[in-house]
Amino acid sequence: MKFKPSGVSTVIIVDKNKGASKTLQVKTKHISRLKHYAAGVLSLIVILAGSIIYLNNENNKQQAEKAILLKQITQLKTQVPPPVSTQVKAPENKAQTYIQEIEAKLQTINTYLKKRGLKGFSTKSVGGNGDAETGKFTDEEKYSLYDDYLSRFLNAVAFTPMGYPRISSLTSYFGYRSDPFDSGHAEFHPGIDFKGERGDAAKCTANGRVVFTGWFGGYGNCVRIQHKNNFETLYGHLSKIVVRVGQEVTAGEKIGEIGSTGRSTGNHLHYEVRKNGKPVNPIAYLSLNN
Repeated sequence: MKFKPSGVSTVIIVDKNKGASKTLQVKTKHISRLKHYAAGVLSLIVILAGSIIYLNNENNKQQAEKAILLKQITQLKTQVPPPVSTQVKAPENKAQTYIQEIEAKLQTINTYLKKRGLKGFSTKSVGGNGDAETGKFTDEEKYSLYDDYLSRFLNAVAFTPMGYPRISSLTSYFGYRSDPFDSGHAEFHPGIDFKGERGDAAKCTANGRVVFTGWFGGYGNCVRIQHKNNFETLYGHLSKIVVRVGQEVTAGEKIGEIGSTGRSTGNHLHYEVRKNGKPVNPIAYLSLNN
């Protein structure tokens, strides 16, 4: 394309080494705007340089802030106590922890006893009797042994028949007695009888599982509960049974209502404790002091 002579300027380029020259035709308007182009390029360079300086300063600030935060984190770590699993507690803290655990177990034991009509015991004195042998143990050993003992005792109290299935007076005891249907003969009574009225609640005396419900010969309506340590309890002459075979029951839970079913002369609760399948005197299990 050819430009009009008035709109074109000729630029001569001389090569000093070769002694030759070249001509270059450029629109005249571009030459007049050259200073504008130069100003634009210069402005762009200034902007880029300014941006680089700004970003560099911001990066330096972030690095400085990061260094400060890392220093603060390091200081905070020294102030945070180690995890409980690795933390060495002061002896008094260990003792206090064990005492609290022991008192909680004693409170649970007292709950079991009260459900059975027994008086609980005091938790004011814990941690040994202070004799010479006790003094040989460290606090940790002393309270740990006591805690272990109470854990086993708690299990025994929960699953061993203990206390009263019915809070009332006794009308007949364990052993040989005069036959209530024939006073001229004696019979062996394998349990104890509690006075009561028809409909009064009969409660189990230990945690366990119901293994029999229903009519059981001279016992009439009867409930038998299997406990740990080869114990079993029997509740006879009931007017109503409120549990079922296979049901898990807890100490103090109602299992039926008093009546006079079976071989009975009046409303009362017949209660037996069996060890390894043989009746034992329930009187021995009515109180911790027997």
